[in-house]
Amino acid sequence: MSPVDRPASDLTVRARIRDAALAQFAERGFAGASMRGIAEAARVSLGAVQHHFTSKEALREACDAHVVETFGHRLTRSAADGTLGEPNLMARLYDTSGPLLRYLARALVDGSPAAATVFDRLSAEAEAFLSQTWPDRFPAGSPTARHTAAVMAAMHGGTIVLHDHLARQMGSDPLDRPHTTRIGGAMLDLYAAMGEFATSPTAQRIKDSTADYDAPDRRPR
Repeated sequence: MSPVDRPASDLTVRARIRDAALAQFAERGFAGASMRGIAEAARVSLGAVQHHFTSKEALREACDAHVVETFGHRLTRSAADGTLGEPNLMARLYDTSGPLLRYLARALVDGSPAAATVFDRLSAEAEAFLSQTWPDRFPAGSPTARHTAAVMAAMHGGTIVLHDHLARQMGSDPLDRPHTTRIGGAMLDLYAAMGEFATSPTAQRIKDSTADYDAPDRRPR
């Protein structure tokens, strides 16, 4: 029976199990989570979990698909309303996707396929934003645009993976909804300062030194 053909009550049970699995995988990792623990968290029997998801791997695949679909939708919507690539994009995602981001944080460390898919989507959308906003600096399809977008995605994704360390420095977990705006505010301050620094003599010297280092006849052998 396909998901579309399932009765609403059945879908509700599946969603409850999936959400419990998201939390368990985020907290314990894939290896540390168990089908029994997921059943207890979802308040269903182990048999119910096995009925809807035949294995722990099948559960992870369902969680991965849910994360990819949800973030893909949010990225598409952000691209449509012109907010994609803004420093507070991740804060907006935090505000509505806390449990998914905690799962994604663990997935980025554990190497789940969902992490790679979400990162690649974020990079691709960021590349489109950069090329459309600054076509001369980031020509569409160029290595410069692709590499810059990937670094941008890594910077924002890093705040997810390192949220425990951010919590220690900020005094609160940035993945908790009441504190999500702290990431956006800090990113805005950082981007503003870096914009000023980018035009400074020091930044120009760094660029010149990098270009000199990258010259084929100057690279260390």
